[in-house]
Amino acid sequence: MVNTLFLPELREMLAEDNSAELLEFCTALNAGRTAEFMEGLTEDEMWRVLQFAPPDRRVEIFGYFEEPRQVDLLQTQDAAEVAALIERMPSDDRVDLLQQVTPERFQAILPLLPAGDRRDIQRLRSYEEETAGALMTSEVAMLSESLNVRAALDELAKQASDLETIYYLYVVDDDSRLRGIVSTRQLVSSLRRPDRTLGDLMETDVVVAQVDEDQESVAEKVERYNLLAIPVVDQSHQLLGIITHDDVIDVVRDELTEDAQRIAAVAPLEQDYLRIALWTLSYKRGIWLIILFFAALLTAFALEHYHDEISKYVWLVSFIPLIISAGGNSGSQSATLVITALTAGEVELADWKKVLSREVIVSMVLGIFLATIGYATALFMAPTPLAAMVIPLTLVAVIIVGCFFGAALPMLFQRLGLDPAMMSNPFVAGIVDILGIVIYINIAQLMLG
Repeated sequence: MVNTLFLPELREMLAEDNSAELLEFCTALNAGRTAEFMEGLTEDEMWRVLQFAPPDRRVEIFGYFEEPRQVDLLQTQDAAEVAALIERMPSDDRVDLLQQVTPERFQAILPLLPAGDRRDIQRLRSYEEETAGALMTSEVAMLSESLNVRAALDELAKQASDLETIYYLYVVDDDSRLRGIVSTRQLVSSLRRPDRTLGDLMETDVVVAQVDEDQESVAEKVERYNLLAIPVVDQSHQLLGIITHDDVIDVVRDELTEDAQRIAAVAPLEQDYLRIALWTLSYKRGIWLIILFFAALLTAFALEHYHDEISKYVWLVSFIPLIISAGGNSGSQSATLVITALTAGEVELADWKKVLSREVIVSMVLGIFLATIGYATALFMAPTPLAAMVIPLTLVAVIIVGCFFGAALPMLFQRLGLDPAMMSNPFVAGIVDILGIVIYINIAQLMLG
């Protein structure tokens, strides 16, 4: 929702070119609030307001804009002014944004940046998407292990303005190979003995991410060890950069969104729902709907195959939706629980026997409970109490099968190296629907002759 509180005043200040009041607006409030009050402006108006802020403050406010608006601003505004903004942005953030502008615009901006920034951008862009290298920032506090506490603090003071974070100080040798880590708190606490070196203080058992490591694996490490940042190294253990906790939060959110979309049988969306092209949205939803449609056709064929049996006992038809929904719902529950457990690292593939045994036990409990209700209902519709037993027996069998396949299929996909979320709820439900019909009719044949 757009906050319109300051829009008339902002537009009036722009019309009058009131630099003093615009400067005050940009600096007096929290940067996030300032960005919030600017949301109702056009891109041109937003950019004009930003030009009245000091350079570092300008970058801070810009960072609170929604990403699509950030990209639009980089794409449409003066290239020289855009380059001046990008120069002061954290290296990982600016690369992420530059990846989204057109190639022509990128080539217009790049020559306007200092040579060091150009090399850094090109290097970060060279790493494969969704890896640690593509996620990291190269702005990291690297200090020599020979520095004593006092000298290290002096060196840190020189570097601090160019660093994204100084939670941790990374101790390296002359070839920039990571030797250890010292927290800023630990360094300050050691001022009582300023002659101690970083080599004496550092912790050598450092959790690291390989530059080509998958970002989801990196996020798991940060969560497991409760890190504020994790260093990124190459095969020779040379320190290349760090990944901070805020970037990890973005990864976790993106992965959860992607899994949720897959669970709902939608191919993951690369853009926001309201910004993605309607044709692209239709394709991403339609491709799975077509697959599920053909799965539903198999259910229809199964019913047709048992047409003669059903025609003899018409009352069985009334329970088909009940049987199908019970199996599909139970399978969807199991699939969702197992997928989320696999994603969160709560379950490993080695736990498959334990997972399946638990699902079988739970499904029997649920099946017996629902079968009791189903039998009570079937007594009013079946010709005899014995015939009514078809319903509870089928419900128990179908729910066991649904839970089993709902748990087993995501684990099978994980074992094959695929995303378990691809085994979505509708897909599991489609498989269980077919099996449910086969189980239902065969139990009816056995019970009713």
